[in-house]
Amino acid sequence: MACRISELVVDAADAERLAVFWSEVLGHVEVGREDDGSIKIGPPGTGFGGPRPTLVLSPTEDPRPRRLRLHLDVSPTDRDQDAEPARLLALGASHADVGQTGEESWHVLADPEGNEFCLVRAGRRPPRLRHGPGVRDGRRAGWGGTP
Repeated sequence: MACRISELVVDAADAERLAVFWSEVLGHVEVGREDDGSIKIGPPGTGFGGPRPTLVLSPTEDPRPRRLRLHLDVSPTDRDQDAEPARLLALGASHADVGQTGEESWHVLADPEGNEFCLVRAGRRPPRLRHGPGVRDGRRAGWGGTP
């Protein structure tokens, strides 16, 4: 028997704003709310327990102390990867500089609260993030996107 990822939890200063942003990015809908103000979003018609994990935006007043050790990779499903950045930027994303060269085949963006994510072509992944000696000046080598 094995486990699967059922939820991804993201701390948020403004859970409402991030829920709207990620719902638009992923084509998700709100599937629930918790008493603590957390908002769960997931694919329409499936919700928690479906084949894809739900995303939980959990309100916090604690500032982000350092870079996240986890980031999301997203791939466009209904348009060309070259057209998708404009849509994501219009939703509130911004370009993120994590030390990329500009020659990469993916884009590094940040959500409205500064959490980095990669926009990749379907079937392609960016190289694995390097840790330790590959980290320089708060930027990770081998991680890219076109600013």
